[in-house]
Amino acid sequence: MAKRVFQLAKELDVTSKQVLEKCRAEGLDLKNHMAALSAGLEATIREWFSDDAKLHSAVEVAAAVDLEEAHREAAAQRRRRHQEEVEAAAAAGLPAPEAPADIEAPVEVEPTVEAAAPAEVAPPAEAPAEEVPAVAAPEQVAAEEAVAEEHVEPVVPPVESPAPPPAVQAVEAAEPAAEAPVEPPAEAPAEPATTEPAPAAAEAAPPAEPAPPAPPKPVMPAGPQVVPRPAQLQGPRVVRVERPDHVPAPRRRPRPAADVTPEEPAETAKTGAAHGGRGRQEEEERKGGPRRRNSPRRRGGGVAETSERLQEWRDRDLSERRERLAAAAGGGLRRHRATTRRPDEPAARRTGPVEVTEPITIKDLSAAMGVKSAELIKKMMAQGQLVTVNQTITAEAAELLAAEYALELTVKRKKSYLEEIDEQLSRREPGELTPRPPVVTFLGHVDHGKTSLLDRIRRAAVVDTESGGITQHIGSYRYESGERVVTFLDTPGHEAFTQMRARGANMTDVVVLVVAADDGVMPQTVEAINHAKAAEVPIIVALNKIDLPNANVQRVLGQLAERDLQPREWGGNTEVIQTSAQTGEGVEALVETLSLEAELLELKADPTAAARGTVIEAEMDSGRGVVARVLVQDGTLRVGDVALAGPGSGRVRQILNDRGQEIQQAGPATPVEVAGLDAVPVAGDRFYVVGDLSRAKEMAEQVRQEQREEKLATKQQITLDNLFDQISAGEVSDLPLIVKADVQGSVEVLVDSLNKLSTGEVRVKILHAAVGGISGSDVLLAEASGAIILGFHVVADAATREMAERLGVEIRLYRIIYELIDAVTAAMKGLLEPEFKEEILGHAEVRDVFKITRVGTIAGCYVTDGTIPRNAKIRVTRGGIVIEDERTLESLKRHKDDAREVRNGMECGMKITGYDDVKVGDLLEAYRSVEVAREL
Repeated sequence: MAKRVFQLAKELDVTSKQVLEKCRAEGLDLKNHMAALSAGLEATIREWFSDDAKLHSAVEVAAAVDLEEAHREAAAQRRRRHQEEVEAAAAAGLPAPEAPADIEAPVEVEPTVEAAAPAEVAPPAEAPAEEVPAVAAPEQVAAEEAVAEEHVEPVVPPVESPAPPPAVQAVEAAEPAAEAPVEPPAEAPAEPATTEPAPAAAEAAPPAEPAPPAPPKPVMPAGPQVVPRPAQLQGPRVVRVERPDHVPAPRRRPRPAADVTPEEPAETAKTGAAHGGRGRQEEEERKGGPRRRNSPRRRGGGVAETSERLQEWRDRDLSERRERLAAAAGGGLRRHRATTRRPDEPAARRTGPVEVTEPITIKDLSAAMGVKSAELIKKMMAQGQLVTVNQTITAEAAELLAAEYALELTVKRKKSYLEEIDEQLSRREPGELTPRPPVVTFLGHVDHGKTSLLDRIRRAAVVDTESGGITQHIGSYRYESGERVVTFLDTPGHEAFTQMRARGANMTDVVVLVVAADDGVMPQTVEAINHAKAAEVPIIVALNKIDLPNANVQRVLGQLAERDLQPREWGGNTEVIQTSAQTGEGVEALVETLSLEAELLELKADPTAAARGTVIEAEMDSGRGVVARVLVQDGTLRVGDVALAGPGSGRVRQILNDRGQEIQQAGPATPVEVAGLDAVPVAGDRFYVVGDLSRAKEMAEQVRQEQREEKLATKQQITLDNLFDQISAGEVSDLPLIVKADVQGSVEVLVDSLNKLSTGEVRVKILHAAVGGISGSDVLLAEASGAIILGFHVVADAATREMAERLGVEIRLYRIIYELIDAVTAAMKGLLEPEFKEEILGHAEVRDVFKITRVGTIAGCYVTDGTIPRNAKIRVTRGGIVIEDERTLESLKRHKDDAREVRNGMECGMKITGYDDVKVGDLLEAYRSVEVAREL
């Protein structure tokens, strides 16, 4: 999983702001601290902000360059160019050009050097004796040492020359020696191959002890590659430092000594402060010295006076305590409250990882993070969401809030009772495993012959009972032929039943992909292939309808190969069986292939365990109550077992097999109908047998509670962005609907298909969708909301129909799903606002203008094309520019007679209402606005 900016910043001990600023400076557009980082960008940012030198880019170093050698080569090139110029000038009879300043004193060199002769170099003519030429190149020195070691002169330390010419002369003197061929050490003629300036320099120098050989000059490498300098981190700007509040120990009130009389606290109460502080007089007495002890005897009082003063002290002390409690709002009380905080209050803000469990509310997040709920609500408002304390938020929103406080939040999904059951069953030791029949699902495009092929195998006629000849429910059948037992699942092929096909693929062991030989691979065929691959189950292709004259088997095989289903006859691994549901050709071969595939899979189950399976379909039957079609996948289901399926629970009262026969128990891989649940489960829910009925009801109630929480969580929240959209939602037309179907799977398909029809102007609003027949409560809800009741494979009784007619509620019943969708689409088109389009009727050219007193300007026109009717709208154009528009005709006459219309090629007179600025040459266009029905 890709890291986000704030996570990487936390690892690097920097702020997200610094990382974003650095990335933006480098031209990387990261929106905020929640942006995901690729692996390469993450490594680059680590390199920028890391202190480890190993992580930084290495400096590229160029090859070593000898600066003296480079200078010598440059000087030689300049001399050669100057020599060529001199020779060219001599040949042309022109004066020789002046030599450059750096080669004014060239060194005389012999034109040729023999291989056996020593390479002699003439000393420079003008070089001063005290200057020492530059040292020869390392290659030359190495050659001289190899040729004549015994003739090596004492080495004099090189002295830098103050002027460049001697160095140039030394370089020139060294070149012939470098150009001389070097012979092996055995040959004598190569011994004197040394430069002459070296002895001259040695003679000029004062006698001294032979110095150690000079170290070679360091070769300067090329400069480092120019790379951006890493950012210098100065550390985050400290805004505040969170430290625990310092709570001083509360000062205790001094207790009076044993010999202190009761009148002393009374005096203290007079001078004491009302907010818990000591009186000034008491402080002065304490600082001044020991107080004088007063007694009743010294003051001359008796026992009666003492008791009277004691009562006065008690009253004053009580009033003083009450005043202190009433005025206790200072820091002392706050500190006391802070030290006596209740355990359920949020603790101090945390700094480590924080874990919360879904569903996440603001209250739970506040307790986990140690941040007040009010602060979190303000943060959500700043992000454009209005939430309350008990409102659930998404995991992404919770992570954003945690990132605001630099906390790492981990969201854990709360385990349900069903997941706990799965864990318990997975930990259970398996009993005696026995082979079980395979579960085979037929998938494919609509009208490719899935049900017909299955009927041919079962020798039944299920396709004749389906409405419109297409399957609209998942069918489950058990086929037995001798020792062969196979469970078949038949799925619908219509595009609206995607969820049903996905459930069928997840419950199966083998998928039979039915493809018509005349149609080939269709959209739902590709979808079925994807479902089977996602479920990781083997695929067997049944190439159906090969008996048709337009069947093209090779084309279909090529289309399958394009979807990674290589036939075995083409060298692949996919079995392709050519079948015909009409003639029965290839049906036995298909069954044999399925049996062989089941043997290869080695399917086994434990029949002694508690039953568990999957709900295929569920419906509300008027006589039996909730009926669920269940595929038992493991264990044995018996009458009287306590069953749990989604929100439904109860004791199994009746079990029917696929042929409607009542049975007492059902083993693994058996499709059955179960009656006895108290609520309709959703197709695809897991089915369990539990030991305790009360525990099953508790689990079902938890499932219902989770469904309610999910529905509230998915409810659209009011944000600052969509607040205006919801205010202006009154302009959107709603089509309220009530959907009733026979099974839960059909309800899901209808709700999903109808919601997809909503547009920006017309919205489908499903008020109620449930399983069962149309009842009187549905009619009352439709009458109150103005909704239409849609029934799919259900009916309404006589009393309900009478109530609907009396209240004016429309009930529409359908048995084919695409007919229902087409009807709703047509109803939505009627709610769309019509469009107005202009229809051009004709044009007339103004050829003369007549001005009549108290009438106005009359335009004498000639109709060039079309017709000018009396009630048409007029548009005046002059030179191709619209001068006036949406005008009407006040009068239309022909030969002084009023006319209803004037046709093409006729002359007429027109008076435009409220417009007299008509000129000769104007073009008058007659048109009208026509309403056009809009399409969705």
